[in-house]
Order: sequence, then structure tokens, then C-alpha cells
Amino acid sequence: MRVLVLNGPNLDVLHRRDPKLYGGISLGELESRIYAWAIDLGLQVRCEQTNHEGRAIDLLHEALDWAGGLIINPGAWTHYSYAIRDAVELFAVPVVETHLSNIDAREDFRRFSVLSDIATHRVMGQGPDGYHAALKHLAGEAPA
Repeated sequence: MRVLVLNGPNLDVLHRRDPKLYGGISLGELESRIYAWAIDLGLQVRCEQTNHEGRAIDLLHEALDWAGGLIINPGAWTHYSYAIRDAVELFAVPVVETHLSNIDAREDFRRFSVLSDIATHRVMGQGPDGYHAALKHLAGEAPA
């Protein structure tokens, strides 16, 4: 299965964000782990990150033609971007909404997700290992 892993705004500076919430690693280190986990699970992964909403939508539209699964950490777009939601809603394949921190246990404004009702699975609060859990879910190796 081919999988798009799409990370949204500010994840390019992951290494500068609060390590207690975000794991204390860089985006490059996270992507290296994702690629290694994917190989172990027999998945083909393409990792992308953008701070630009239109670019994220373009990447999602492109993936409609090739992806058998989507892992998306929309960052701040989680809470308000109906444009991202509309692009994700087009997927007829499993969609895993993934967050490094537990957004349900954070500030009030972070607790709302425009994707929560269209994602087929959600992973939150597991730090970088949450991406492993998301990949395992797509590979059929994790409980729903």
C-alpha cells in the first residue's frame, strides 16, 4: 500500500517546539523513522510537509490518484480549515488523523478538529511513535 504522510504548519521546526509535547526530534528524524517503520510494515510512504494551505490541498489532490492510505497531521489547520477537510473528505481510502500531542487534553481551542468525523482513525498523544501506530493501523496490524 502506498501512503501519503502529510504534516502541516510548523512541523518543519518540530525540533524547536516543546519537547514534552512534541517529542524533541526534528522533522527529518521523524521522517527517517516513518520510512523505516513503513519498510518493516511493507508500506510505501511519501512524506510531505508544508506551511501553505494551498500546497497541502494540492498534495492531497495529487494523492487521490495513487494513495491507498493517508496519515495527516494538519497542525493548526485541525481546528479551522474546512478547505483541508474538503480535500481529505474526497479520499475513499483509510485516513488517520495523527497528532504528536493529545489535543483533547490541551487548550480549549485545540480540542476541536474539523477532521474528527471524517477520519477513519485518530492517533493522539503518542509523540513520534503515534506515526508508527498510524502506519500499523493502515497495515492492519493495530486495533481499530
